[in-house]
Formats: sequence, structure tokens, C-alpha cells
Amino acid sequence: MKPITRLALGLAGALSLAVPALAQTKWNLPAAYPADNFHTENLVQFSKDVAEATGGKLQITVHANASLFKAPEIKRAVQTGQAQIGEILMSLHENEDPLYGVDVVPFLATSFDQARKLWAAQRPVLEKKLAGQGLVLLYAVAWPPQGIYAKKDINTVEDMRGLKWRSYNVGTSRIAEIVGAQGVTIQAAELPQALATGVVNSFMSSGATGYDSKVWESLTHFYDTQAWLPKNMIVVNKEAFEALDKPAQEAIQKAAQAAEERGWRISAAKTRWYTDQLAAKGMKVQPPSDALKAGFQKVGEQLTADWLKKAGAEGQAVVDAYRKAGM
Repeated sequence: MKPITRLALGLAGALSLAVPALAQTKWNLPAAYPADNFHTENLVQFSKDVAEATGGKLQITVHANASLFKAPEIKRAVQTGQAQIGEILMSLHENEDPLYGVDVVPFLATSFDQARKLWAAQRPVLEKKLAGQGLVLLYAVAWPPQGIYAKKDINTVEDMRGLKWRSYNVGTSRIAEIVGAQGVTIQAAELPQALATGVVNSFMSSGATGYDSKVWESLTHFYDTQAWLPKNMIVVNKEAFEALDKPAQEAIQKAAQAAEERGWRISAAKTRWYTDQLAAKGMKVQPPSDALKAGFQKVGEQLTADWLKKAGAEGQAVVDAYRKAGM
């Protein structure tokens, strides 16, 4: 065989081996919660479903526990293409647009059924907003209902005065202002250290966040107020999405639909499990007293009025659509 022929065949062989590698696309997916959190586990399953459906051509790597970007940075990272896809706590961006915060308006939607109806009313508006920012909305999953964590008895909202209160969005910051607590901005990944060092001694979140943070090592009480069900949403950089072929786009959408259904189902199923775990670790888990519930209803009314004022006609339309669906 002539040397030139051997060289040509060698190059052809090398190129044929390189084709699968060149055909593979790799995406990074930053997430803000621990690897064993149900949201993160759902993301990992979503990425596996996408890889399988695309024959391995699209590989999505999940970066848990804010290891790639901190929670407030993820949306911007996906917009600018620093990451191709990301999971975002929706209400973190309420200052950008009130519609991101409708799911954390206290006592507007307090059950999974109500939260699903609110999401159905909210989604078309958010899809349009995100599209204008170069993002494709894939799906959203709710957290379990929110309760109050503390290191003392809280029988009325007046008992919250002076607490070092963890804030993570507009709503939790406003609660601190209204009840006279000291708001401290702490994201989920930073919460265990903030609790251990006494930077905060109270907060409002789900049983899932309390469990992830091993809250029983620092606090003693959990009041199951069921104030709201915040949501995480998964968004994709629009250019990255449109660069994929049609079968890959369809595979992502199909996997996203499955992930949404699975995520809501798991969240509902684990709600009781999380509170049982808190109790098993020695925490005092209980419903709010009538006085505390009444006080929070008043706080909720004030925050609802605040939110509707900011959200204007667009926000009112979402709430009206939700109520029409039978909240």
C-alpha cells in the first residue's frame, strides 16, 4: 500500500471516530440545592431521560448545591450563555417583575391543588416574559408548604419581634418588616452555616429546606402554617435550545413534561415525610395557634395588597384566572 493511501485511510479512520464526539452536545445545569434534595434528584432524572431519548447526543450535567453559580446568579448565567440550562427559585426575581412572586403571596395558594391551578394561570405570562429575555421555560415544580422555624414558642406574630429572620425573597423580607423581625438575606446553600453561627435564629421555609439544613441542630420549633408553595422553574438559553435539531428539542420538552409531573408528585408525597423527620429529630412540630394564624392572615392580606399594587392589571389578571379556575 502506498504511504499516501495509508495516510488517507488513517485520516479517514480518525475522522470517523471523531464524528460521534463532534455530534455530542454538553450542557451545564446549575442548581441551588443539595444533591439529595428531591428537586435535584428530579433534575438528574430529567438529564438521564434527555440523554436516553437523544441517544447520548445531548448530555446535561447537574451542578448541585450552588457549586457553579449561587441561586440569585443562575437566571443571568443562563441568559448570558454561561450555562445553557438552569433551575431557578422563581420568587428570587420578584424585584425584577412581580409576576415571579405570585406563588409566594401568603395564603393565596396553600395546597398542591391550588398551587397547580395558580401555576396554570401564571405560566403563559411567564413564558412570554422569559422568551423576551432569551429564555425558554421548560417546567416548574412546587416546594412543600411553608412553615415557621424558631428556637422558642411563637403563639402570636408579636412573638416574632426581634428575631433574626432569614429572608430570601421580597415576601420574606416584607414579613420581617411587618412583624418587627431583623431580616437577614441568606440563600439555601448558606443556611446551615448561618444557623450554626447564629446569624439567623428563625425563618420561613418548607420541611424540605429544614431537613436539608439539619435545622434540628440549631432550632427547636416548626409551625406548619402552610403559608404558600414556592416553585422552582427550569429555563433554557433560547439560542442553545434552537441550535439543537428538532428531535432533540422534542426530547427535552417530553422529558420536561415528565419531570414536572414527577416533581409535583414527589413534593406532595414527601411533605409529610419531611415533617415526620423533623419530629423524629426532636423538633416540636405543630400547627399554628389560632392567634398566630389570625395574625398571619392579616400579614397575608397586607402583602397581597402590596403585591397587587405592584403587579397591576397583569397581576390582577393572573389572580382572576386562578380564582376563576376554582381556587
